[in-house]
Amino acid sequence: MSHLIEIKDVYKIYNPGENEVHALDGVSLTIDRGEFIAIVGQSGSGKSTLMNMLGLLDVCTSGSYMLDGVDVSTMKDDELSSIRNEEIGFIFQGFNLIPSLTAQANVELPLVYRGVKAAQRKELSTSALKRVGLEKRMDHRPNQMSGGQQQRVAIARAVAAKPPIILADEPTGNLDTASGKEVMRILHELHEEGRTIILITHDNGIAEEAQRVIRIQDGKIIEDYKNE
Repeated sequence: MSHLIEIKDVYKIYNPGENEVHALDGVSLTIDRGEFIAIVGQSGSGKSTLMNMLGLLDVCTSGSYMLDGVDVSTMKDDELSSIRNEEIGFIFQGFNLIPSLTAQANVELPLVYRGVKAAQRKELSTSALKRVGLEKRMDHRPNQMSGGQQQRVAIARAVAAKPPIILADEPTGNLDTASGKEVMRILHELHEEGRTIILITHDNGIAEEAQRVIRIQDGKIIEDYKNE
């Protein structure tokens, strides 16, 4: 069976020429369906660039990227956007919620872009908010919720359309310990349901909760091991 994700000899070079920066320096990596992976590294290590590449938010300077058997490294923006919308749910450290919208409307937004009809959007968003324990907060706006609750809205938004891949960028970074544990519990639950979880973090403790840890430094993978 083919890998879900396969990147080969990927480079991302900024400022080509005299002051060029190799944000990714010949990275090769495979990820299989249903894995729970942590990509860990300090600020400036290349982990955010790798996340943007895996999430189709950016393209590599050279190298290849196969996603579910399809070569996405040569695709145009609109094609990437379409695949991103279908395949990947994003959870960001900064929540990225729209302040003027209720929790439910925030969760429905990606479904609008996918052309999901209103009745089904309501059903999917209600179900997603229930699963993160926010059924009583659906009409609240972000400023009426704690950081932990906002992050749970962001998780509901990421999973409402049931994408096969969840890409979580420092999802506990802005949270207190209890809220962080709750977010990790939900990610473990999603993994048990068969989702592929890719977690980006600088926190070794969080990374050790994943099945597999990929450590990146100076744009190169320096370690790739499974947690027993």
